[in-house]
Amino acid sequence: MIGHLCTVVIDCPDPDALAGFYEKLLSLSRRADTGEFLVLENAAGTPVVAFQRVDEFRAPRWTDSTRPQQMHLDVMVENLDTAEAQVLALGATLLDGSDKPIGYRVYEDPVGHPFCLITPVGA
Repeated sequence: MIGHLCTVVIDCPDPDALAGFYEKLLSLSRRADTGEFLVLENAAGTPVVAFQRVDEFRAPRWTDSTRPQQMHLDVMVENLDTAEAQVLALGATLLDGSDKPIGYRVYEDPVGHPFCLITPVGA
């Protein structure tokens, strides 16, 4: 095992507004809100879905390949360097500008979908 799914992250123009919709739809509550990134958690306190501000957001259109879906997975890992070696061996690619030594790194899967490897806060 490399890691476990932590959060599904959804790009949007206004995290506060979209989170309000999902709070009601999924019976979740706010865990963290920076204005640019907002996390909703379940009753057990587990992060479930997050919303990330994208300034030039273009809404996806179902079945329109020029306006694809806009979300990515956050995968919780114990050690970024170890997990990085494992995902690269599986065919992932580290994206430019994502060489953060701690916290998180952004990759794309073998066909180009982005995902992040993240560590617990302070790790």
